[in-house]
Amino acid sequence: MLKRSRDFKELMLKRKTVRDFSSEDVDFEIIENCIQTAGSAPSGVNKQPWHFVLISNPEVKRKIRPAAEAEEKKFYESKAPEEWLKDLQPLGTGTSKPFLETAPYLIVIFAEKYKKENGKTIKNYYVKESVGIATGFLIAALHNAGLAVLTYTPSPMEFLNEILGMPSNEKPFIVLTVGYPSEDAQVPDISKKKLDEILIRLK
Repeated sequence: MLKRSRDFKELMLKRKTVRDFSSEDVDFEIIENCIQTAGSAPSGVNKQPWHFVLISNPEVKRKIRPAAEAEEKKFYESKAPEEWLKDLQPLGTGTSKPFLETAPYLIVIFAEKYKKENGKTIKNYYVKESVGIATGFLIAALHNAGLAVLTYTPSPMEFLNEILGMPSNEKPFIVLTVGYPSEDAQVPDISKKKLDEILIRLK
């Protein structure tokens, strides 16, 4: 058990976020396995309030990119406070999002606020928490498979409901861009907090 915990720690510490993706295809079964892993996550009252919309169709990706970039333009030009923009500078982000078209897969994770069955509204519980846990499972599974993942959250994201034909009771939670890094991919020179900065142990 100790060895497995160390091995998994070392694997996950190697994870890096990239914004430069290769268009090289990825075996669908790999993605399928990772999504099934995400679906095994715990959830409030076991409601499993999530859907994973997998997009590889170039035409759909071509619709998503300009809609996302339009929201990004508003964010960078008028919505974001100066302090936020300053914090983003070391990460090299901007309004252009070519990865939305380049990467072989986009996975849009939707949070199901409630559902209708036989004319009745059935409530889901701890939806954000549950979907957040499932998203973590999915990112770990994709990294374990050897793939790069970029978490992307344009705001607002309602345009994804329209493009993807998802109902209003489901809210876009996050977009995962998935594939292999391009040969010239770069990552920001950032570090994670050390264990003693995040662990509070009460004896």
